[in-house]
Formats: sequence, structure tokens, C-alpha cells
Amino acid sequence: MTKRPRRTRPRRRPDLKRPVTVFAAGCFNRVHPAHLRLLRQARALGDVLVVVISHDAHNRKPGAVPASRRKKWLEDAQVADRVVVGDPHGFAQTLRRERPDILVLGYDQSLPDAETEREVSRLGVEVVTMPWYPGKEDPRVSRCG
Repeated sequence: MTKRPRRTRPRRRPDLKRPVTVFAAGCFNRVHPAHLRLLRQARALGDVLVVVISHDAHNRKPGAVPASRRKKWLEDAQVADRVVVGDPHGFAQTLRRERPDILVLGYDQSLPDAETEREVSRLGVEVVTMPWYPGKEDPRVSRCG
């Protein structure tokens, strides 16, 4: 049985006159197969996939990889139309600047703060949470911090 993404609201109207922009965000300190699977699924939800990597100000764990290197890894993987570094002041600022139609979250992600929740609501961004796939995660991967 195929798992389906969980959506917060119905799919956008098919008569939309512009490309549908999909956002997928994360630290991406180590790009692994589960990340690539998530990004391929995110791409299928719209016309343009923008991957947002966390700004170095929000990626402070020991051993964190600089944003420039994480950005290059994802660009080299050729899974996104654009790879951008998130705003140092928070994810809500990145949403305001880029104005995506859909925000894809991994099974273990949530909106980071109340300001981002308000911005998602104000902009009418559809939030899609992808399901968990057993055995696809990498136990060496740690969360941003």
C-alpha cells in the first residue's frame, strides 16, 4: 500500500495561471537517500521546487556544515530548481520573500514557531507533511540546533 502525504487543506485549483512553487526546507548537514526521496516527492506536488537550507545562524550543532557547502551538495544533486539559504532572522522571513504555494515537511518536522504559522496562514501556503517510510532514515543524521 502506498502512503499518501498528509495535507492541511485541499489541493490548489487546476486553473491556477502561474507555476505552483513548492518549498522543502531543512538543515541538510548530511544529504542522504531519505532527503532525496522527500525532495523527489515534493517536486511532484508542483511545477517549481525550491529547497531552503537553514542559515548558519540556525544550524549551530557541533560538526554543522557551512551553508555554502550544503547548498552546493543539493545543487549538485540536481533535485531542485533552486536552492536558497534561509533568512538569518527566521523561516517566516524566507516565506515572505519567496511566497511559495506549498510547504513540504518531513514526517519529523513541524512549523518552527508562531510567527511562521501566522505567515503560512496569511500567505495561504498549503502545508503537506510527507509520511514516514520505515528503514529510509539515516541514524547518523542529527537535527539542526
